[in-house]
Amino acid sequence: MAKRQPEGGQDPVVQRIRLRYSKRGPMRFTSHRDFARAFERALLRANVPIAYSQGFTPHPKVSYASAAPTGVASEAEYLEIGLRAVVDPGDLRAALDAALSPGLDVIEAVQSPLNGGGSLADRIDASAWHLELPGVTPAEAEAAVQAFLGATEVLVERLTKQGKRVFDTRAAVVRLAVLSVPSTPGDVPSEVAEAPCAILDLVVRQGTPTVRPDDVLSGLRVVADLEPPVPPRATRLAQGVLTAQGELVDPLAADRPAVVVGASSLE
Repeated sequence: MAKRQPEGGQDPVVQRIRLRYSKRGPMRFTSHRDFARAFERALLRANVPIAYSQGFTPHPKVSYASAAPTGVASEAEYLEIGLRAVVDPGDLRAALDAALSPGLDVIEAVQSPLNGGGSLADRIDASAWHLELPGVTPAEAEAAVQAFLGATEVLVERLTKQGKRVFDTRAAVVRLAVLSVPSTPGDVPSEVAEAPCAILDLVVRQGTPTVRPDDVLSGLRVVADLEPPVPPRATRLAQGVLTAQGELVDPLAADRPAVVVGASSLE
């Protein structure tokens, strides 16, 4: 599909918008590359005045921050776009949400400063998750969690682009606890048929290499031989900067007071 871009040079960026979006249901299996292609198509369908980079092969001004792994659901994905015309963030959110497939939902849009204020990546150093473990009782999960938290380090191995790497998952985990949930089949979350289903509350620092939920589950297997009989399901609930009190500061919090005056529509 040809990109709808200005001819004879690229217009400058006059507005930056930061978006929070989700990956829900079957759309959690959408890879980051697939989402990027779908998002570019949505920009065209919604008639968004996206700005483009300079050069022989201009690209839309879209910057992503800490995308969730394929197969993981998320309520807190973030990106930033540069626009060549001013629009109302609320209208933009609604138009993009309508242009994307159900399950890829644009939750919020806020204007960010054109200069200064740091990048989205500067505002994210930790994330919060729920890990559903179908077929695992809360007591089994609690024993594994206590073994994990009691260890000085928990080494796991993961295949990366640079080959197999061994790294410590324990140092990255800020909080790991078992949530109290009903264990009857009708109350199991995410429509999981098996009961019981333990749910873990996880907060993890995002360093290098990034410790992912499946790495923590590998760590639980290492320290406590915990092996759910059904594939676990992870959902990212939040991202942000971790405070000394263990709270996550929303990456968009500092931008919300901004108001767009005299915005044009997307039509």
